[in-house]
Amino acid sequence: MIDRAPVPADLRPLFPDGAAVQAALSTPLPPGRLIVAAGGDGHGGDAPVMWLSDGPAPAGLWEELQREHPRSGLWPLLLTRRAGDQEFRPWATGELHPVRADLLNSHDPAALLQGWWTVEAEFPVDDPEEAEDRRRILEPFGVDWPGPAPAPRPAEDDPEDGDPDAAAAAVARWLLRHDPGLRIGLVRAGSGAEALAVCGWTAAGNHDPGELAAVLRSWERRFGARVVEVGPDGLRLSATAQPDDLDEALPIAAEHLAFCPDNVFQGTESLVDYAQELLLENCWSFWWD
Repeated sequence: MIDRAPVPADLRPLFPDGAAVQAALSTPLPPGRLIVAAGGDGHGGDAPVMWLSDGPAPAGLWEELQREHPRSGLWPLLLTRRAGDQEFRPWATGELHPVRADLLNSHDPAALLQGWWTVEAEFPVDDPEEAEDRRRILEPFGVDWPGPAPAPRPAEDDPEDGDPDAAAAAVARWLLRHDPGLRIGLVRAGSGAEALAVCGWTAAGNHDPGELAAVLRSWERRFGARVVEVGPDGLRLSATAQPDDLDEALPIAAEHLAFCPDNVFQGTESLVDYAQELLLENCWSFWWD
């Protein structure tokens, strides 16, 4: 059982409303510092939006911080950078544009996804061969948005399936094994989706961070998804509710394409191929060119 310990003094500026007195964090943290965002509509003045470790994340730290989230109110993120970047942008440099978590409620995830799908499906292409290739990639849906994907049922033969925290911890361990240089970030937020908005992550080009976070929060609820790793041009989520067959996977693939078109248009041959990959994946990766 974890002893109830107060949030360390150097993290209390993340709680400008004074709620730190009700929070608890027992896991020791490595050296780090608070990060103030350069811009955004959710935080004013010098209010920090996140805490960032000075060096790589120690093994097991992400899992411990995730386990304490219900008590601490601080969501852990594994943070990465572009190859060769010595400044650890955008995190260490504060190139972030935070959005208030309560603004996520003003967005309808289903409407957002439908709108983004329509933009991609009706994208004007002058080259007939390219236009035909684009239509082929979007099969079997074409311009018709299939609607939100229902959440698949957890597999009964997998004891960890259906446990979002266990799945997220497993993905975090895998990511750290493959990239020991990942740092830890802590954001005061109710979930990983909210953490992206609150800290001001802006990797997804022209998309509003609050809109993206609203969709991610919908995935948290429907698919047991958890934000684990975030970078300057992408993110990785764990997901517990794997589709059982291609029919279940295709609407999820459509949501992924609407959310991040590069995943399909630059990553696979077709939406069907992408859906088949989802049948085997418990880690969802997204990247923006």
